[in-house]
Parts: sequence; structure tokens; C-alpha cells
Amino acid sequence: MTRDDPGAPPRTTLGPTPLKDAAFREAVGAVEWEVDARYAWDTGVAVGEFLRGLRRGVILARECRQCRRILVPPRMFCEQCFRPTDRWLEVEDTGTVNTFSICHIRWDMVPLDEPELPAVIEIDGASPGIGFMHKLGEVAPDDISIGMTVEAVWKPEEDRQGSILDIRYFRPREAKLRTG
Repeated sequence: MTRDDPGAPPRTTLGPTPLKDAAFREAVGAVEWEVDARYAWDTGVAVGEFLRGLRRGVILARECRQCRRILVPPRMFCEQCFRPTDRWLEVEDTGTVNTFSICHIRWDMVPLDEPELPAVIEIDGASPGIGFMHKLGEVAPDDISIGMTVEAVWKPEEDRQGSILDIRYFRPREAKLRTG
């Protein structure tokens, strides 16, 4: 008999089959264990100092005198001219929206009541085209635009931990003018 023979058994296609936890545990050779995954992340010199600056409420940069660039986030080595950067600088906690997104679902596909507003912020005092991603706040999604000027909204000093989240979000600079 050949496969094209009408009397041949039907072809079956095997595909992926989800494996439930209980079935996995019943499988031969399955053992139970608890994962105790511990790790340490070394921030390195540049990011470590950057995070210490955020804890103090300042944004730090590194200057490359050869390229005449101010790098935020800072790096100890210039990726453009391949040499060590030269010195630390404090830059402003204001900037400009380079690009943004309006997210109506979380990373795990859970719908959000209020959209999250991530943006790349080019920090004032840093070289153009260099920025970092953070959230926008105190702004409606329809009011965001590329080129919008923003300012950092910091956590209270006693709540800062040396994290990018020490900046709660960036808000339009006009918000300060309206409320201040």
C-alpha cells in the first residue's frame, strides 16, 4: 500500500501539546525543587555614579572632549571615538521628548485603565540625539508631541534609592507654569 492509496491509514499531524503542571510532575524523572536564584548586578563605574546622582536628585553625564559630546546616560568609554571619557558633569533635569508611545496594555497583555506613556527624553545639557527612556505623567495622551519640553518629577528625597525610578516621571514644563 502507498500513502496515496485510498485504503492507507489517514495521515496524522502532530503539533505542540501544552503540558500542564500536574502532567509534568507525573512525568518519569520529574523531580520537585525550589529555585533559589540569587544574583548580583554590577552597575559599573558610570551607571553606578549615575544612580548615586539620581539618589541625590541630580542627573550626571560624562564628557568626551575629543568628540565634544555630553553623554547621558554616562559611559566611561566613548563609543564614537573609542577613547575614555574625560569628566563628570551635572546636567539639567529638563529635556525634550524625542519619541513616545501610548501603551493601552501592559507587557503581559493585561489591559490598562490608564495608558502608560513611555518616551525617550533628550536631557538638556546633553548632546542632541542622546537620551533615555522614562514615563511621562501629568499629560493626556492626545497632548503629547515630539519636541515637547518636559521636566523631571522626583520622588521625595527620603524615598530615593539610587534608581532610575527616583524620577517618578517627566511632565510637560508648562505644567509647572500653570501650577507654580
